[in-house]
Amino acid sequence: MHFVNDEPPTSLLRIFLIFLRLGLTSFGGPVAHLGYFRHEFVERRKWLDEHAYADLVALCQFLPGPASSQVGIALGLSRGGILGALAAWLGFTLPSAIVLVLFGMGFAALGNTLGTGWLHGLKVVAVAVVAQALWNMARTLCPDRLRASVAIIAAIITALMPTTLGQIGVILASALFGWRFLKPSAALPHTHLSIPTHRMTGAIMLALFFALLLILPALATATGSYPAQLFDGFYRAGSLVFGGGHVVLPLLQAEVVPKGWVSNDVFLAGYGAAQAMPGPLFTFSAYLGSVSSGNPTGWLGAVIALTAVFLPSFLLIIGMLPFWESLRKYEVMQRAMLGINAAVVGLLLAAFYNPVWTSAILGVGDFILAAAAFLLLQFLKWPSWTVVLLTAIAAGVMG
Repeated sequence: MHFVNDEPPTSLLRIFLIFLRLGLTSFGGPVAHLGYFRHEFVERRKWLDEHAYADLVALCQFLPGPASSQVGIALGLSRGGILGALAAWLGFTLPSAIVLVLFGMGFAALGNTLGTGWLHGLKVVAVAVVAQALWNMARTLCPDRLRASVAIIAAIITALMPTTLGQIGVILASALFGWRFLKPSAALPHTHLSIPTHRMTGAIMLALFFALLLILPALATATGSYPAQLFDGFYRAGSLVFGGGHVVLPLLQAEVVPKGWVSNDVFLAGYGAAQAMPGPLFTFSAYLGSVSSGNPTGWLGAVIALTAVFLPSFLLIIGMLPFWESLRKYEVMQRAMLGINAAVVGLLLAAFYNPVWTSAILGVGDFILAAAAFLLLQFLKWPSWTVVLLTAIAAGVMG
């Protein structure tokens, strides 16, 4: 397996800093995160090409857990091994996790003193980010009438059936369509992630994922230990949720509120703060661990909860990628992936409408801001962090 352009592995510090910048600026939820990642790693750094990126996104859509974080973990793994995956996750996750823990420990007044206009501006710029990703991915992954049709049909079905089962059904149907009706072009550019882990390592990680699902509940019950119960609850939430993001919130609420660890009012206050954060929404678990009534709480409780909710993603990504990269070499899989990649564009198109567009574009002013941000990103090639900052400031002034 080769790196794009035969580049050498990236240092752990560099991986951490790249993802730290993304963790500080990637507002707008998981769909927007995929847009930021695509701009950074496909267009700017050329770590992988459009097709390999879409393949990776499709894999993460199948797996439980936060899809955007899993894409980041996989990219870190490809450049620096398991430690690179850890560096990527830390960089992308720490900014929002730290702020949410501080919020939980008494810094809630910050959001009120700054007002709410800038928070809305972050939603508006997410419209431009996702639109840019859609524009460029569609040109590459849906270049003909058949694949464009697959994307549109996938978007319509997903909009009508906005459930995890609906999304998985669309991907599977598109794979079957691709296998039957689509053919890879001989000129199709294709690079892949370099995965510096063996299949044996992958098999061990997958076995550990399932073993923890069985062992942790028994351990928590047998010991009665609060740290064991906390770890078990958040590990199961990270293991059993498909769709990521907002889908995990009911599971977390069911884990912490009925048990009396966190009151419903405190839960909802943290949920509101999490909406304003960059990076993955799963960092909400750090907030819950920090404000829980058990012992430990504070920073140690946050570390336990945060580690537990993301651990399944690590085990699944490191476990699946060595096998995934081998499967993608077969022509049958390549034909199926043509359909899946077109479906991914359709899934992003449906998510672009709801919730990205519907939650952000509330008037003519919002539309003008989003259009201006799209112009700066797509055609004038401004850095994404600059566009995020300017849009937030403009929305704050207007609001």
